[in-house]
Order: sequence, then C-alpha cells, then structure tokens
Amino acid sequence: MADPLDCALDLMRRMPPSNVEDNLANLIDLAPDLCEQLLSSVDQPLRIAYDKISKKDYLLCDYNRDGDSYRSPWSNRYDPHLDDGAVPSDSLRKIEVQLNEVFDIYRELYYEGGLSSAYCWDLDDGFACVILLKKTQDATKKGIPMKGTWDAIHVMEVVGSKKTAHYKLTSTIMLSIETDHKTTGLVNLAGNLTRQDERDMPIDPHLGHITNIGRMIEDMELKLRSGLETVYFGKTKDIVNELRSSVGVSVVQSRRNMSKQIGNALSK
Repeated sequence: MADPLDCALDLMRRMPPSNVEDNLANLIDLAPDLCEQLLSSVDQPLRIAYDKISKKDYLLCDYNRDGDSYRSPWSNRYDPHLDDGAVPSDSLRKIEVQLNEVFDIYRELYYEGGLSSAYCWDLDDGFACVILLKKTQDATKKGIPMKGTWDAIHVMEVVGSKKTAHYKLTSTIMLSIETDHKTTGLVNLAGNLTRQDERDMPIDPHLGHITNIGRMIEDMELKLRSGLETVYFGKTKDIVNELRSSVGVSVVQSRRNMSKQIGNALSK
C-alpha cells in the first residue's frame, strides 16, 4: 500500500500553486494525522507578523514555529509567549543577529523593498539556518495594476571544523503574478522552483560563515531568477505563439517564400 504522506505530497504538487494555502488546509482536514509532516514538507507563501518588543515586522515559517507560537529574530521571543520554546545557543544567536543585519542590506540592494528574516538552530555536528525574503508589488513601474509576490526560502546546513566547512543549500522560490488590463485581460501566473547546491569552503577568520552563506545564496538567487524567466515566461510565450500567430497570414507566407527562395539558391 502506498505511503499516505507520499500520496498527499503528490496531490499537492498537482494542485494550483496559487492556492497552496487553501489546498493544504483542506488536505489537513482530510488527513489530520499528517498535519505536522505536511506543514514541515510543503512550502507555503511567507506570512508577516509584528514584534511588539522591537517594533519590527518579521516573516513566519515552519522553522521559527514551536506549536502555535512563532519566534521573532529581533527579540528572540515567541508570540504567543512560550516559556520553553526552542532558541539557538548563545554563540549561534550571535550568528543569527549578524545574518539578519546582512540580509536586511541584501534585501534593500536586490529587492528595493520587501522584508527579510533569518533563523538559526543547532545541530549535533554544526548548525542550520533559514533565510526568508518576501516582496509584494501592487503595480508595475509603468503604473499598470498588478498583484505580484516573490517568496524565497533558503535553508542552509553547515558542518565543519574551524578552518573549512561543508555547506548544503536548498532554495525554493515561489512566484505569483496576476494582472488585469484591457489589452490582455486577466492573466494569472504562479509556480515554484527548488534547487540544491553543496560546497566546501574555507571559513573567513573575521566574518566566520556569514560570507560563505551570503555568497551561496546570492549565486543561487541569480540562477533561480534566470530559471523562472526561462521556464515560466519563456515557455508561456512559446505556447502562446504556437496557439496564435502574432503577425498576419500574408507576412507569414512572405517569410516562407523568402526562406524557400534562399534554400533553393543555396542548393544550386
């Protein structure tokens, strides 16, 4: 008999990405025993919460969740309050603070807005961290109304000695775009892309792991953005061109005749 979790995950992959939250909630209602496993296995659009202590927004995901509470990267406190919630060790907390500061600058440079959060947790032979980035847009730069959301989840595992370390990165990008314009009508595009990368790199004596983590995530985001542009936008354009030509029949026929004439001339 097939594993229920595998069946549930296979079903989620076949559902519209733009409705992942509703689909996941409905699936949990049907199979409540798989709740924790599904929440930790299915990537969802990042939600935003407000830290009343530091007076800053932060992003929510499964990696800063403990029960029904979420930990803020700014104050290191859970909301709703938890006395025994999981927190990183003192040394790892310093790395977490640095990551939040660095990726706040990275977010401003590459995203020109949005929100970022970083969380760390201890492992037996190292540590792991997740970098979250979210950007929403209500209009294009030309002023055309649209609803756009970019959610990036980068999970990094770090194992190593004092001089070198092994870094394993798993990155997921979730993209959702909806436009409604008189020339195109309603267009809805949504999808996600996941990739992995592993590297062995020397540890910077002054900045520690921060430089290596930042470099890997920067390289991965550039690759994923290029992949999304090719897979989603490029493929969509190809399909539309196959379904309906953008030029008139006379122009197409003229191009075919010219191509045929060139071919005949070359074959002589």
